[in-house]
Amino acid sequence: MAPFAALVLLVLGLLPIANWIAGGHEMPWFQDRLDGWVSGGAIVVGVAVIASILLRRSPALWREGAWQRLAQRWESRGWRGDACIAAVALVLYGVVSQLVLSAKPLLIDEIILVYQARIFAAGRLWLPAPPFPEFTSSMHLLDWGGKVYGQFPAGGPAMLALGTLVGAEWLVGPCFAALGVFVLARLLRRIEPRAGVALAATLLYAFAPFTVFLSGSMMNHVTTLTWLLLGAWALAVAVESGSGAWRPALAMGLAFGVAATIRPLDGAVFALPAGAWLLWRARRGGSDIGALLASGIGIAIPLLFLAWVNASQTGDPFRFGYIEMWGQTHALGFHDAPWGFPHTPARGLELINLYLVRLQSHFLETPVPSLLFATAALGLTRRITGFDRWVLASSAGLLLAYWAYWHDGYYLGPRFMLPLAPWLALWTARLPAVLADRGVPLPTRQTILLGGITALLMGAAFSVPIQVEQYRNGMLSMRFDADAAAIAQGVEPDAVVLVRESWGAQVVARMWALGVSRVDAEQFYRTTDLCRLDAATAVVEREGGGTSRLSALIAPSRADSGRLVALRLSPDTTGHVLPGSTLTIECTRRVIEDQAGFTVFTPLLIATGRNAYIRDLHARDSLLLRGESTTPVWLLTQGTVPGAGLRFHRIALDSARAEWNSSTGGPE
Repeated sequence: MAPFAALVLLVLGLLPIANWIAGGHEMPWFQDRLDGWVSGGAIVVGVAVIASILLRRSPALWREGAWQRLAQRWESRGWRGDACIAAVALVLYGVVSQLVLSAKPLLIDEIILVYQARIFAAGRLWLPAPPFPEFTSSMHLLDWGGKVYGQFPAGGPAMLALGTLVGAEWLVGPCFAALGVFVLARLLRRIEPRAGVALAATLLYAFAPFTVFLSGSMMNHVTTLTWLLLGAWALAVAVESGSGAWRPALAMGLAFGVAATIRPLDGAVFALPAGAWLLWRARRGGSDIGALLASGIGIAIPLLFLAWVNASQTGDPFRFGYIEMWGQTHALGFHDAPWGFPHTPARGLELINLYLVRLQSHFLETPVPSLLFATAALGLTRRITGFDRWVLASSAGLLLAYWAYWHDGYYLGPRFMLPLAPWLALWTARLPAVLADRGVPLPTRQTILLGGITALLMGAAFSVPIQVEQYRNGMLSMRFDADAAAIAQGVEPDAVVLVRESWGAQVVARMWALGVSRVDAEQFYRTTDLCRLDAATAVVEREGGGTSRLSALIAPSRADSGRLVALRLSPDTTGHVLPGSTLTIECTRRVIEDQAGFTVFTPLLIATGRNAYIRDLHARDSLLLRGESTTPVWLLTQGTVPGAGLRFHRIALDSARAEWNSSTGGPE
């Protein structure tokens, strides 16, 4: 299994296979990455060779066994030594969360997870749906059937709700990640007999840039991995225990079950091989049967909780929110994806290739491929343990599962691959011992080890600071504190704030309100002249007819979808128009508004101030702003210059109503 795993990492992690398959995903940056590896590798090799020569001339500089003695001191401290490493990691993850990621949910997935966490923290599973959902809708937020809730499985927001209850959602990721470091250290003490390997693997995992950056986020991958590590620790104890194996087996089932409530796919690919291992042991009868049954009971408990939440939200205990929203196009397998393109085995191979090539940089940020040492250790190892077989089987299951999943999960690195990080760190740390087992001479082993240390130091000195700056200066529109900006610009408390999104985003939200599914809305938006789509949506808003009527109205435009070009007049170029078409007066106004500036509505779903934020939909705003209300109304926009701040503009309702009444797109 180990040499096969090495071959997979070698082929899919170093070759640009995605560039060799026509269509689909590509790596236009691969040549630059390869050039960087070649030049960086030359420096690493040069430094390692020179250092090795110096060591031969001055043997006293190399204190044989120094690392093993340090590891023995760490091992002698027991759980306190593990807690010390975890505490340092916690501080680092917290600093990254605050200073790099602004202690805010930046990706839409994080925002919806926090939104649902606050629903849970309030003692509810969902909120009542508003009468006009287009004003507060979002991509991953279900708002029909009388309910509002996030599309993600319940376990992820349940973890974040712990942070909501103490007013520090940003701490959940760092705390769980630090707990994962502690658990991994406890596990490695049990499964790794070679001196120094457990400590090296723990440190590599805890402070790998890939681990650090994701641990500062609010992504559910972080909490999932911690529960997977807890399950792995319990599994290691269970297979070594005698008559009392049922207790760790029960804990294993609970841990893998909780992981499955957060990310069902990740939980399944690690739980199934563990269950198969216990089943194989149960053939002997006795206490092993009890352990198998206990693991089944353990995994069932959190899954029953998940089924109960699903039943409350979607009406079906086996139906997740993302299936309710997107239909079976979101499910695992080879079929049309939600955006309309077909997900095929070739496209899945491209994605796995992308993930592993990206991981070569993101895992350790070294100037040479980060997985090179783990690949070598896997390829050269003579013998693996039963636990190693479980790790390799689970890791293979993870790759196969995401081969059959259509979405490209890239955020702070190839995030779907985070469950591989502890085991890649372990195999990386094993390389010196594997080389010794193979009889490689000490000077050669010293050179390789010095090369690895040089690569880590160069990554920490050069690559990591660059990555910090990129992450800190990215997704700026999601970082602004609208409540603080409102106070600074004189917006009264309890005001209604109309949030100006791009023209295209407004049209999509209006389609959702008509009952158009997220899948159809995406495909209509991508394949229709935006001006004609806007006009057709307005007709259906006035006259009714839903998806079928809208589809019929835009059918002529969609027939020419192959001729569509990007709407370059707007800063939001996701919209399309037919070449040579003329924009109507209404469409021209929308383009001019886009040029003046717009922002993103979704982050304001979780604003904590006293103002009410709703999406600005022009004439449709009259549906909410009726009568002679004295509530102050403001318009929120953002400048089009990168880094421009939020801008609040006071609205005179009398003038706004006059404009709405004259608009052809307003409700009757």
